[in-house]
Amino acid sequence: MKNISYTLSAIILAVLLSGCNQSNAQQGQQPPPLTIDVADVQIKSIQSWHTFTTRLEAPHHVSLKPRVSGQIEKVLFQEGQQVTKGQVLFSIDPRQFNTEVKSLQAQLVSAEAGLEQAEHEARRAKHLAAQKAMSTEQADQRQSTLRQAIAGRDAIEAQLESAKLNLEFSQVKAPISGIISRAMATEGNFVSAGQTVLTTLVSDDKLYAYFDIDERTWEQKFSNVKASDHIKVMMQRLNGQADISGYIDFIDNRINPTTGTLRVRGVFDAKPYHLKPGAFARLSLAADDATPTAIVPERAIGTDLKNRFVLVVDEHNTLQYRPVVLGNRYGQLRAITSGLTQGDRVAANGPARVGPGMPITPNMVKLDFSNIQLVLEQAGDTQTLSNDAK
Repeated sequence: MKNISYTLSAIILAVLLSGCNQSNAQQGQQPPPLTIDVADVQIKSIQSWHTFTTRLEAPHHVSLKPRVSGQIEKVLFQEGQQVTKGQVLFSIDPRQFNTEVKSLQAQLVSAEAGLEQAEHEARRAKHLAAQKAMSTEQADQRQSTLRQAIAGRDAIEAQLESAKLNLEFSQVKAPISGIISRAMATEGNFVSAGQTVLTTLVSDDKLYAYFDIDERTWEQKFSNVKASDHIKVMMQRLNGQADISGYIDFIDNRINPTTGTLRVRGVFDAKPYHLKPGAFARLSLAADDATPTAIVPERAIGTDLKNRFVLVVDEHNTLQYRPVVLGNRYGQLRAITSGLTQGDRVAANGPARVGPGMPITPNMVKLDFSNIQLVLEQAGDTQTLSNDAK
């Protein structure tokens, strides 16, 4: 009986050991490769842009002052509205100017009568002198009187013309078309010629954006550019709407030796976009021709102590560490200036769940270029995808 008992115990132990060995063998098996999103590296044409900040300026800005002194009789415009060139804006009491005009007109009539008499006497003196009936001295005296009468008549005509101008200037007119500010002097106030500021007026059809390019950037990127080329400049809007396209129409004739910069001017249509002088402007200027550049998802990029890197999928579907040099960001995409080439595949979601040396099962995903903006968010040098990348 004891032998039978020992035999049964040995069989049971062997079965238990066999089960344990099978369990350990199952535990030692490799799990199936993890399925992750993989994207093909896209090579797209990218054009380099440089970004500058400035304030918009009106081509014409007028601080309107009266050309005659007097008391304001009427203000004839609506503050903050559009006015046209030649429109009467202020009326200064014209009575004193009317009186002066009438007085000089009367003096002119008298002077013309005196001149007519002097001309008659000069002609008569000339005739008498020819017949030896009048001395040469008397004839010369009458000729002198005639010249004095002519000069007196011309002086009064000049004074009358000036008085008429003063009367005209009592109606203060807009020298340019544009948007007018508030009235700084209203009815009843006395204003002084050339001193009192009545209001300000700015043109509103186009706006200028002056900005400075440092000498190194100019020589490297724009040295062949001329103002007559009218190269494109883009202005980013603070309200998030579509960017505004303008062009360069002025490049200064010298580099400022104090700042080491060259002043350049962009021109933009103001009315379609309701632009206002003094507004902040962020400008982007294309520097050179488009160059092929690798594009990957922003989330594909990882960071370690030394490098930015991506995980590249090799021909055996194994992840490999690849250091890269970053370019600019385009929404959810990123330009890679060094480290990747056409045909490379990268882990689209980066090293969050995987690492170098891991085998994977790739799930191919396609990059979306539909929401790429023309000009990017960051300051300094920025880039934009050309049309074929959109």
